[in-house]
Amino acid sequence: MHIAVFTKNLTNPAYLAARLGADRAAAQFGARTTHYVPSVPDDIAEQIELIDQMLAGPLPDAVVMSPVHSTAIDEALGRIHARGLPIVGLVTPIEAVPVVSFVNSDDFSLAYAIAKRLFEHLQGQGEVLMVTGHVGSYTSMERVKGFEAAQQEFAGIRFVDRIAGDYVKNIAFQRSAAWLQQHSEQKIDACLVANDIMAVGVIDALHQAQRKAPVVGVNAIPEAITAIQAGQLLATADFNAMRMAYLAAEAAARYLQGETVPARIELPVDIVDRHNCHLWDMPYDQRSVLTLSQWRSLAAEKV
Repeated sequence: MHIAVFTKNLTNPAYLAARLGADRAAAQFGARTTHYVPSVPDDIAEQIELIDQMLAGPLPDAVVMSPVHSTAIDEALGRIHARGLPIVGLVTPIEAVPVVSFVNSDDFSLAYAIAKRLFEHLQGQGEVLMVTGHVGSYTSMERVKGFEAAQQEFAGIRFVDRIAGDYVKNIAFQRSAAWLQQHSEQKIDACLVANDIMAVGVIDALHQAQRKAPVVGVNAIPEAITAIQAGQLLATADFNAMRMAYLAAEAAARYLQGETVPARIELPVDIVDRHNCHLWDMPYDQRSVLTLSQWRSLAAEKV
């Protein structure tokens, strides 16, 4: 059994975790994985090229796919479907072709929850700088919606600006550092950041500018846990890409074995702060996964 796994980049630790999760699931089913990752983060043309590269060689039995854009690779997805390969979607929804299953977290709910945690920490008053991912990214767009929905509940919270950090630490650092320099007179009470690796860059920019403000992110990557323990990051929301990719690869393997798998698998929202961060304080390969059976049990409890 051979599963091709497409993830978005080599720069975001969440996708490192995703690849590890897919490998861990494949090992449980005696399957092997081949990973296809753009060398340029989230590059549309390169992901399309990687899809065609896969289709030109010996075909896998199934594909786990995290598209770099919600619509821009639709034609390439059509080529996968035309070859009869089952697809399990991961993180970004796929609408252009049928999929066996789709696995993600609710980005809107994650963002809403972490923004509300920040705004409550500010006691409902403050000037907040927002740092987003790629402008056209599905996850970033959903998280921005969640941030804005939370802000609507706090009359005293104002977004002073929005910076696109492109889900890359160095870009988030450079752009937020430049913004802080250009707006040296602007009061900043907090930074609301769409993922953790960007949040680390924002923390570095604040430090360079000799400014202090609470920062929150999304992903619960190991670097975020370290930052929480050091008092540099207030909190993060657990966008657990390793668990998602484990479930996606497990769904693909079980489908290939003739089993019925859920059409949609969504992880719950968990907020991580200094009170519970010890539960995440370990490398990815030591963190627990969530099997499909365990997910079904959790889903049944909510009904």
